[in-house]
Amino acid sequence: MSTPDTPAPPRFLPEYDNLLLSHADRSRVIMNDRQVPLPPGNGARPGTLLVDGFWRAIWSLRAGEIHVEPFTPLSPAERDAVEPEAEMLRGFLAIHTG
Repeated sequence: MSTPDTPAPPRFLPEYDNLLLSHADRSRVIMNDRQVPLPPGNGARPGTLLVDGFWRAIWSLRAGEIHVEPFTPLSPAERDAVEPEAEMLRGFLAIHTG
């Protein structure tokens, strides 16, 4: 059982994920009243990355590599925690994208 002090593991979410788009109160995952990552028009956004349960970065797949672009600084421990999750995502994408 986890406690409120236990950090949530990093999670890579796809673009248009329900967690960020379908809730009236997004403050539990989006800090500082940041805009929901859904641009107007037909442009698709990259996926989003949650670190310790909060939206902290975007990610995209380019040339078979996962590129993470944080918009708030990640600590060394947070960056270290993101890498194994990114590795699992790479494996998933390799299976499903050929």
